[in-house]
Formats: sequence, structure tokens, C-alpha cells
Amino acid sequence: MDILLSVAAFLLSAIGIVGCIVPGVPGVVLGYAGLLCASFCSYSRLPASLLWIWLGVTVVVTAADFVLPGCMTRLAGGTRAGVWGATAGMIVGFLCGGFVGVVLGPFFGAVVGELLRDRRDSARAFRSGFGSFLAFVVGTGMKLAASGWMLGYVWADTWPVVKSWFETVF
Repeated sequence: MDILLSVAAFLLSAIGIVGCIVPGVPGVVLGYAGLLCASFCSYSRLPASLLWIWLGVTVVVTAADFVLPGCMTRLAGGTRAGVWGATAGMIVGFLCGGFVGVVLGPFFGAVVGELLRDRRDSARAFRSGFGSFLAFVVGTGMKLAASGWMLGYVWADTWPVVKSWFETVF
């Protein structure tokens, strides 16, 4: 059972890293699932407190990824119309455009939202769009950092045992 859990831990953690970039794949959640698989192995030394901390990080990072486009649009000088546009662009981009849609959807949504509000203020519209794009970059960075740390924990906890299995078998 330990071998199966170790393989699942590595696979889930690796797919979690990929899922931070690929839309529709919950990267941080998969990374946490890999951490849980590693902790269920009989040789695991991961404390329960670490699992609770990473559960909290997973929830916060996942929630922040949904909230950031609106917040960053607002911080970049956007109005409520830009925030709504960024949110709508994120949803439409996710449903229709895959990776490119997720990256560019909030940007164009914020720009269109601001331009619908005031056609004369194109500078504000593009600042608002840039804020939503920056939110994508920050959100992706947070997800990659969290998933990378979890993969590191899985690696550190699992690798010595996996290495000894390989040495015994081969």
C-alpha cells in the first residue's frame, strides 16, 4: 500500500504544479492531495499540524485566485464596471478560451467594462485591464509557490524510502 500511496503522492503533486497553469485543473488542491497521500504512508514523518497549515494555505490560495482579478482591477484604478467586466471576462475566458481565455479574458473584460462606463477614459480602461492581468500573474505565482512547497514536502518525506526500494529491486 505504501508504494501505491507514494506513487500517488508524486503524481498528484506533479500534476498539481501543472494544474497551477492549466485552466480547469485545481493545482493547489491536487498538490494537497499528494501531501495527504504521502502522510498516509506508514513511514511518513509529516506532522498533523503541517497538514492543517497546508489545508489553510490551500483554501486561502484557492479563494484568493477567484477574488484577485476584481481586487487588482480596483487597485489599478478601475471602477465597479471594470471589476464586473474582469469577473465576466474570467468566466467567459475559462468557458470558451482555454489557457489564452483565462489569461486575456479578465483583461479584455475589465477594459470593455470600463469603456462601457465611460468611452472617453481609455487610459483608465487599460489600467484596469492591466490590473486584472497582474492579478493573473500574482494568482498563478501564489499557486505555483504553494504547490512547489507541497511537492518539496512530498519529495523530502517520500524519497528516502522510494530510493531504498529501487536499490533493493534493481
